Amino acid sequence: MTAEVPIYDIVGVGFGPSNLALAIALAEHNAGAGEPVTAHFLERQPKFGWHRGMLIDTATMQVSFLKDLVTMRNPTSEFSFLNYLHSAGRLVDFINHKNLFPLRVEFHDYFEWAAAKVDDVVSYGTEVVSVKPVYDGSEVAYFDVEASDGSSLRARNLVVGTGLRPQLPEGITAGPRIWHNSELLFRVDALRGTSPRRLVVVGAGQSAAEVAALLHDEFPQTEVCAVFARYGYSPADDSSFANRIFDPDAVDQFYRAGEPVKDRLMRYHGATNYSAVDIDLIDELYRRVYREKVLGVERLRLLNVSRPVEVIDTGTAVSATIESLTTGERTVLEADAIVYATGYRPADPTPLLGELGPRCSRDEEGRLRVERDYRLTTEPVLRGGIYLQGGTEHTHGITSSLLSNTAVRVGEILQSVVDRRVVAAPAGEYAVSAR
Repeated sequence: MTAEVPIYDIVGVGFGPSNLALAIALAEHNAGAGEPVTAHFLERQPKFGWHRGMLIDTATMQVSFLKDLVTMRNPTSEFSFLNYLHSAGRLVDFINHKNLFPLRVEFHDYFEWAAAKVDDVVSYGTEVVSVKPVYDGSEVAYFDVEASDGSSLRARNLVVGTGLRPQLPEGITAGPRIWHNSELLFRVDALRGTSPRRLVVVGAGQSAAEVAALLHDEFPQTEVCAVFARYGYSPADDSSFANRIFDPDAVDQFYRAGEPVKDRLMRYHGATNYSAVDIDLIDELYRRVYREKVLGVERLRLLNVSRPVEVIDTGTAVSATIESLTTGERTVLEADAIVYATGYRPADPTPLLGELGPRCSRDEEGRLRVERDYRLTTEPVLRGGIYLQGGTEHTHGITSSLLSNTAVRVGEILQSVVDRRVVAAPAGEYAVSAR
């Protein structure tokens, strides 16, 4: 029995901020006089959500509001953060606030506001389970995207925007008392009313500092131990010249550079984004530590130049052995929970691509080769493009997958699809599936 399968110019895997920005760029493109580009997105979450577990009430964005979903690509867009503020009745209040960095919960609300305007091109609660090639002779003419609900979409191009995966140290398994910080707010809700005696936070970056501050606030009778290998939290380098690493032009420069220069640039400017903390938060945590020393009740403990070498969930608590990197001395902390703020890693798209994975080229270090337009380098038999929104740091630099460059990046991907399109897909075109 045959079934009709809709054909789209683009099928997007995932619907976080990156593919949301692409959906907006598509809507604006299709509103113009050019040939329309058809697209649909599949998102496994039941509704739009972006790092909900870390939407701390007091946390602010680390990028300017002008680096929203559209402004760097189209300053006149109706999908801008400023238009969101106007629709919410807060534009004047935001201007009077004299701040470039909105609350994180506010920016999330902006994302939800924008997502609601393009919800006709996304299917929520639908996980992509596989991608299969559709052959025309010896060439791969289309990609069949198979979803968890049994449906299938046929695509001329794929745009993979599946985001980042929480990263735990080797040998550490998440559980009821061992979490990644991405689960923070959900876990804190469960802790309320239990009167935890001690909580441990591992990590030295922005998220680790935010977690330590939140736990210290939420549980006024609890000892919070922050463990990190540095002497202290290091400030993020957000100076004007250093921020040029996030300019759209920096992507071109990085992409054209040789590997030794790329490695050097990553070392030079890692402090703009990795294991770095806003100076205001550093100062606030130091004030708390000093105040508690004066009062003689040290509830916020910083175990610096240290690392956890053994973590055991006993079933009722977590036993964490902390080793000093300078002396080798070990301290055992019995805690109600340990939170790892140890970052994220890009999702590898190739398992999802199935038999198409081996047709994607890799460099000498085994990393995927990516063209300047964020398209995977593939065998010539693939007619369509497989584009990545994330996992391109080794080719495009620090900014390539961050919010700073989202609006520009999706514009480049869309332009690439349009430029490479041989025959446009009329709205409602269907193919017959041989399944």
